Amino acid sequence: MPTLHHLAQTAPGATPTRWAWMLHGILGSGQNLRAVARRLCAERPDWGFILPDLRNHGDSHGFLAPHTLASCANDLDALTDSLGLAPRIAIGHSFGGKLALVWGSAAEAQGRAVERIWALDVPPGLPDHTLAASSEVVRVVTTLRSLPLPFPRRESVVSALTERGFSPAIATWMTTNVRPCEGGFGWRFDLEGIEAMLRAYADTDAWPWLESPSRRARVDVVRAGRSERWSPEEVARFSSENLHLHVLENAGHWLHVDDPDGLHRLLAAGLTPAAP
Repeated sequence: MPTLHHLAQTAPGATPTRWAWMLHGILGSGQNLRAVARRLCAERPDWGFILPDLRNHGDSHGFLAPHTLASCANDLDALTDSLGLAPRIAIGHSFGGKLALVWGSAAEAQGRAVERIWALDVPPGLPDHTLAASSEVVRVVTTLRSLPLPFPRRESVVSALTERGFSPAIATWMTTNVRPCEGGFGWRFDLEGIEAMLRAYADTDAWPWLESPSRRARVDVVRAGRSERWSPEEVARFSSENLHLHVLENAGHWLHVDDPDGLHRLLAAGLTPAAP
């Protein structure tokens, strides 16, 4: 079986004694959160960060179905074993946030628990399927399936997506997901595998583990105040003293872009694992 491609971020000349894993969202790659990791280890050089490309993304290919969150968690275990570095903290954005919760639950069952998990703008429960069907990620994936390949130039991605109603920011971001191929440029990811991952995400409910009295890992969820992914019912479930909900009021779903200072303050304060 292949091993996930990954980046390791440390402060120059540092030898970290603690490690955190950063997990990107759908259509992303390990590069997405690298600026966040670079800033954190500059402040705390005792920490290092592993940023994998999840299966079907970036340079992580050849993984067999099923493309479930449990399979993704197994991929992370295999990478952990190959590196010989036990993660103390898992930080995940969107799909990567729910994956971090699934990974934390499985790790506890195996006796190799992560001490703290940060889930960034991801409601832990089952998403509202009406909202899920119209979400920007789903619309992007559906649109990408309709575009003829290869693209003659990298810039052709921008014009193709903006012509179909996507913002210039989203369209430009998608150019990071193309690579040279015969006749022009093709995608770095596997769209069929990604669609399976999206279905698995929508069918996964992390609340049973979060609300379990036997859970040992501390879980911090960061909600973007301008994100449309949160129902009042989902927010209300964070009333337990054993759950920690933080809100970045002025951030949208891409909170590491919209409010990098606010996110940095939260994560930097949480680098020393705390008991629940």
